[in-house]
Amino acid sequence: MPPAISTGARLSVPQCRAASVRRRTMQGLRAAPPALLLLLLLVVPARPGALVLAAAGAERELRPGSRAAAAAARLALHYLNGQAAAPAALLALGQVRKATLKSIPDSGNKYYLHFTTEDYKSGESAGSCLATVLYPKAKSPPAVNIKCTRTQDQKQIQEADNRLYQKIRHQTKPIIGSNIPDSYGNIQPALEPVWALAVAGSSYIMWEKSTEHLGYFMAQVKAVKQWLRKDDFVEFDYTVLLHEVPTQEIISCHMRLTWLPAHPLKVKYFCASESQGLEEASGLESGSAAEVAHGREANF
Repeated sequence: MPPAISTGARLSVPQCRAASVRRRTMQGLRAAPPALLLLLLLVVPARPGALVLAAAGAERELRPGSRAAAAAARLALHYLNGQAAAPAALLALGQVRKATLKSIPDSGNKYYLHFTTEDYKSGESAGSCLATVLYPKAKSPPAVNIKCTRTQDQKQIQEADNRLYQKIRHQTKPIIGSNIPDSYGNIQPALEPVWALAVAGSSYIMWEKSTEHLGYFMAQVKAVKQWLRKDDFVEFDYTVLLHEVPTQEIISCHMRLTWLPAHPLKVKYFCASESQGLEEASGLESGSAAEVAHGREANF
């Protein structure tokens, strides 16, 4: 405590300034709203061992290389690739540049992300994205907003999608396959379009099933069969294997997928854990708000 100063004593210039600062500080604190007081508590260093609690709604920066930041960015790409419904334009995660986490009362944890992307097939640089991912407290799919700049323009994407579509449509017999890729990571060229569609379609499953603590990669197409249709759509039945992290469990999902370029994917599925049996069932209709997305563990 500073020594008491008598009212009759004459103050030096430094003493006058110090007293004035103390008066203004105490007046400001008395007038400060609770939010400001809490902010002051957050920025003042705590004693060693003391517990400092962050306020609800406060933001904190995450290490870009953290598992949580990468998982949220990957989930945003699941959503993006599904909404685009363009198998030739699938994106994979490059590097997270910046990540911030905000806890929103009564809603959940929200991630603010800036990350680079790669072309899913070639691994070449494909642009960058800004995204937000909200993991809701209620049992519902994560809410995603994402905007990306791409090195590939929309016309190139459409042309590549049409080439992929024509490969499928011009098959003289229904496509039937299994174990794509094989145990050596190889995919037959004729089955590459089938694999691309499986990645795009399974993205919806991975997006819908993901939580803040569980994520998924597309591991393998265990089996696939094409259904011939009289209209222009192509349709497949898939059995896909998803790799769940961090549990390392393999989830088997049956997926019925229908696609036409420039149209949303239609995906219906049910999944069964190898250890838990039938787990859930779900389906989508064309034009719904949650159309599809993507994940990556092996390239096509």
